[in-house]
Amino acid sequence: MLALVAAFVLGAVVAGGVVFAATRPDSTEQAVNRIRAEDAVRDKAQIKELTALARTTRDKLVPVLEGLERVMPVEDGSAPAAASTTASPEGGKPEKATGADIANWRQATAAAVQSFADPPSGETYTNLARSGLASAVRQLATTVDSFAAAQALTGPARTNMLALAARQRMDAVFTWSVGATALDAVSVDAGSGHQHVYLPAAPGSGALTADDEEEGH
Repeated sequence: MLALVAAFVLGAVVAGGVVFAATRPDSTEQAVNRIRAEDAVRDKAQIKELTALARTTRDKLVPVLEGLERVMPVEDGSAPAAASTTASPEGGKPEKATGADIANWRQATAAAVQSFADPPSGETYTNLARSGLASAVRQLATTVDSFAAAQALTGPARTNMLALAARQRMDAVFTWSVGATALDAVSVDAGSGHQHVYLPAAPGSGALTADDEEEGH
């Protein structure tokens, strides 16, 4: 009996060793697993950095959008008013964009574009989120340039340029919403919870909006 038990134990040990040797990751698999783990840690850090960048950029761009709304209001969600003025909240003289206003908007958008320059290489979906936000910032900078160009025009040419600027503004907000949604998704996957970094969008713009989940949930 003892001999049988000893033989069984020895057989189990040998079999276990054979199974372990057969299933143990080889050096290549171990290296791949190590790289994946390192990439996951790096991606999580990049997502947090991108979220912080998106928040600071949004805070700088909101005044630009508000300023453009005052001088280039949206009438039906797609087209601007015929002139680059709109009545003030008090019903007094319509506001006009000054040279200082345009200079400030250009400075803000140029700084935002620069902040997304030379992006780090990351995971695919993090790169997509970053690219969406960066593209939106460039589109808004172009919006300001188009609006500035309209100031030197008159008649139909001015109206058409303002219409172009309005479409560029809408596209910028929409593109930002796509990037913000992608950022929200990768943040959840990375364990950082929901991050709703959206720009204000006009009704009918088609821009994506935040879901009902709480920040960080």
